Amino acid sequence: MHSWQVVRLIAGGFILLSIALGAPASPWFISQWWLAFTVFVGANLLQSALTGWCLMETLLRRLGIQAGN
Repeated sequence: MHSWQVVRLIAGGFILLSIALGAPASPWFISQWWLAFTVFVGANLLQSALTGWCLMETLLRRLGIQAGN
């Protein structure tokens, strides 16, 4: 996998996890404050799309994940 694919995988996982922990109808509900994490991930995805720079991708490249096209 390329770094941009891993970023999408991690972001999707974070969003699903935070919805599961923050939605009152979820059997894994802990607190609605988990939904703030969903907003954080979404804001970072938006910032990345507008600027072309993503901190998570930079970190993954330093860990040896191959950069993609």
